[in-house]
Amino acid sequence: MANTKQARKRARQIVARNMHLSAQRSQYRTAIKAVRKLIVAGDKAAAQEAFVKAQSVIDAMAGKGVLHRNAAARHKSRLSASIKAMA
Repeated sequence: MANTKQARKRARQIVARNMHLSAQRSQYRTAIKAVRKLIVAGDKAAAQEAFVKAQSVIDAMAGKGVLHRNAAARHKSRLSASIKAMA
């Protein structure tokens, strides 16, 4: 348990920040899952539309520091390659 006023405040801030970042990570993961689901279903047009929306979410999370920019680029690249590989 925090012993000083400063430590108690930091503990409160950590809880609030963790909730905020968890929500953002969830939004990012949901966007990726939506694209993957459409890729597995074989709907290329819908997958492409979902990918455009997911790209926006991924870039936003990278910009906010929730996700490293290289990891964001890797996710976008792999999703794009999966869509292009669809018949």
